[in-house]
Amino acid sequence: MHTGERTSDEALTSAIRQVMIRLLPFLFFMYVIAFLDRVNIGFAKEEFQAHAGISEAAYALGAGLFFIGYALFEVPSNLIMMRVGARWWMCRIMVTWGLISAAMALVNDEFLFYLLRFLLGVAEAGFFPGVILFITHWVPQAYRARCNAMFYFGIPLASVLGGPLSGMLLELDGVAGILGWQWMFAVEGLIACVVGVWAFFYLDNKPADARWLTPDQRDALQGAVDREARAKQAHSPHRLRTALVDPRVLYFCLIYFLIQCSVYGMTFYLPTQVAGVVGSEVGLLVGLVTAIPWTIALLVNIAVSTGADRLPQPKKRFVAAACVAGGSIGIAASAYFADPVLAIAGLSVAAAGYISVQPVFWTFPAAYLTGTAAAAGIGLINSLGNLGGFVAPVAKNWIEQTLGSETAGLYLLAVCGLAAAALFLTLSRTPADEVS
Repeated sequence: MHTGERTSDEALTSAIRQVMIRLLPFLFFMYVIAFLDRVNIGFAKEEFQAHAGISEAAYALGAGLFFIGYALFEVPSNLIMMRVGARWWMCRIMVTWGLISAAMALVNDEFLFYLLRFLLGVAEAGFFPGVILFITHWVPQAYRARCNAMFYFGIPLASVLGGPLSGMLLELDGVAGILGWQWMFAVEGLIACVVGVWAFFYLDNKPADARWLTPDQRDALQGAVDREARAKQAHSPHRLRTALVDPRVLYFCLIYFLIQCSVYGMTFYLPTQVAGVVGSEVGLLVGLVTAIPWTIALLVNIAVSTGADRLPQPKKRFVAAACVAGGSIGIAASAYFADPVLAIAGLSVAAAGYISVQPVFWTFPAAYLTGTAAAAGIGLINSLGNLGGFVAPVAKNWIEQTLGSETAGLYLLAVCGLAAAALFLTLSRTPADEVS
């Protein structure tokens, strides 16, 4: 290897290391706040329903309405971010969703609950696919599963830290005449606003703008990302219209939909399920026990993503299939076993599988799409996939009421995960895989 090539490779490696140190921890911190504001309603479920007059069916519908607003505005939001840049758009997203999340403290009837959950989805639309797209602008394909995994730390960390935080805020019930669930929504929503303003001053839109990289690092990283984008254009859709109707993109949508059915069906009801297992009301104890599955998921996520990055792109489908199948077995086990230790162990396996599959999943669309098609396609996959978050609570509640079984819904979620595993195994190799 010539000295110039070695120097360029060293600059690229050091630049990626700097990205992992500076950008990725902040991105996953943002996701901690986003995911917490999305699912903290699960911690407040019983008190919130009692004081706001929300029925079980209304709770399931309201929990899912978030994803309707999210799906409708996902693609437009991602396209706007392509135009105005991540700094402005991430700031706008976080501040608006933080204000709406805080306003949940004012809910006193079903209509306001429905409205705010829908608006929360509209406000947050574009955050997750925007970050996935943002990572493609900063990180070459060979490092992307690990980088996606660092971002996905936000999901387990939101429960590891957010569970006890939500539990403590709920125990402020009556302080200053404010109910515990109102404290939770208000405080956690305002935290999002502060982080959103911070994001504006902290983020850069692309490597060429990063003054915290040396000139050699900026050139090497920007050059590597640009070369990958040009290579993908020869084999993949790179226009808006073709991306939205591309069969492979729609196939990704279906896989992600099934994954999200399992993930959110478990997440929205996990605190209540843990409370039943440990025989306690939702509070600090339940928050701490709920953190156990997510802590295990955090550790497994690191191992899976690091291993996946060592494999060629087509072989990553086997890793993804194993993760989601394992998660499904875990959630079925949690429903089957009455023993608290075995039930928590099942939930831990479920959390580990469902969290670990997602960073690996996103390497497939990122390896296939580029340009405007990447913004639109990633947005479409995330928006249609996240409709699983709307379907899962409603379907879970319906099948449990229909069969008169409290565990039937968990078995339904397990079936969704097994179907996703089967679809991963049928993913065929495409010419786009050659560029990854």
